[in-house]
Amino acid sequence: MPNGLAYLMLMLWPVLATVLFLHLPREKALIWSILAAYMLLPPLANFNLPAVPDMDKFTISNLCALGLTIWVLREKVDFLPPSLIGRLLIIFYIVSPIATSLTNPDPIPIKAGDVPALRLYDSASTISYQFIALIPFFLARTLLRRPEAMRIMVLALVSAGLIYSVPMLIEARLSPQINVWVYGFFQHDFSQSMRGGGFRPMVFMPHGLWVAFFALMAAISALLVLRTGTAEDRPKQLMVFLYLFFVLVMCRSAGPLVFALGLIPVILVVGRRWQVMLAGVLGMIVITYPLLRGAQLIPLDAILDYAYSISPDRHQSLNFRVVNEERLLARAMEKPIFGWGGYGRNLILDPITGLIQTIPDGQWIIVLGTYGWLGYIAEFGLLVMPLVFLAREGLLQRSAAFSPFACGIALIYAANLVDLLPNATLIPFTWLMAGALLGYAEDLAIKRRIDTRARWLARLANAAGPRTVI
Repeated sequence: MPNGLAYLMLMLWPVLATVLFLHLPREKALIWSILAAYMLLPPLANFNLPAVPDMDKFTISNLCALGLTIWVLREKVDFLPPSLIGRLLIIFYIVSPIATSLTNPDPIPIKAGDVPALRLYDSASTISYQFIALIPFFLARTLLRRPEAMRIMVLALVSAGLIYSVPMLIEARLSPQINVWVYGFFQHDFSQSMRGGGFRPMVFMPHGLWVAFFALMAAISALLVLRTGTAEDRPKQLMVFLYLFFVLVMCRSAGPLVFALGLIPVILVVGRRWQVMLAGVLGMIVITYPLLRGAQLIPLDAILDYAYSISPDRHQSLNFRVVNEERLLARAMEKPIFGWGGYGRNLILDPITGLIQTIPDGQWIIVLGTYGWLGYIAEFGLLVMPLVFLAREGLLQRSAAFSPFACGIALIYAANLVDLLPNATLIPFTWLMAGALLGYAEDLAIKRRIDTRARWLARLANAAGPRTVI
């Protein structure tokens, strides 16, 4: 049970966010208002208000960022991108809960108490939540689309990683207790924090996996700074990277560590246009994953065998996820178009007691089961779209056209999307990266069209040749 300080921090966040927007440049204010709330505010604690989504650390920080962007920065926020596909995906993402409510009018019979049917009232609250979730996407597309903003985002991640590394290392040694000391409760199952003869840090995040991926973002950002730094700064930058990589190792999570080992050589060796194309390929794998899974094209047995070669515990954990996903995927296909909706209707429940018999871990299976293919395509289509647009520019432009920081953010973002397959690590900062990358890709496309037209006009003028005046 959260203590009074937890709720006080949620209430004070609008004041703290206002200070950020009044004293920092607009890019830094937006980035830190989202990032600091994720790092510092209590997980799970919320104000449960009627007819609106729960006011927790994510919804409060998103709404504050929107209000302060409009009222303090006096910025006009563009909620719809110019592309038709982008506009349709946003509309479907926000309004798809209506279709889900209309197609689930009946309760699910359970002897201990039926699971309730969906009402239009439920869809109204969900629509509000969907819109609030997209606020960082809208704001970043407006404010963070420039290459300089990408550099600021990378530096912010490095600074945030250095700040957070202190409580992370404390918890890696003493066990995750800081949230208990500060906010009066433990946010998850303590047994899941024990791994490899030590502890996974959690600090003020929902789970150790979230902290580990945060450490990954910080470490890769430090590598980007090292890769683009000057010769005199590189010794210090190398020490920062090695330290943050050590912090990542101390998080004791295999997934983010594998991502890091894959991304490090890509950033050091691969050209920029190939980096964005690789990110686009990863994005396409993510959005087609349910189809690949249903067609038995994912080598699950080989993946499980590899996990067992690393550790029997890792194999057991991954096998548990796979078995649950197979059952949940079959459940989702009973209502494939619009899904089952909320109240746990997408889960497999004991028909007598109503106890949950399956645990959904991956964001993809949660969305597919809750909102069906319409909701899945809308959400993951929006998430993948920036990488597809960037990859298109990678095919059409040279490496010099791309900011190294934008390429690095694209790779971090692609890793985050891949992580949505085994985990539900979709956070406001994910949407912030998505909006920034989409705006950046749109600007690249505009510049390419302008340059192409200028070259065409120049060739046309040269082909006409000099005129003879009589």
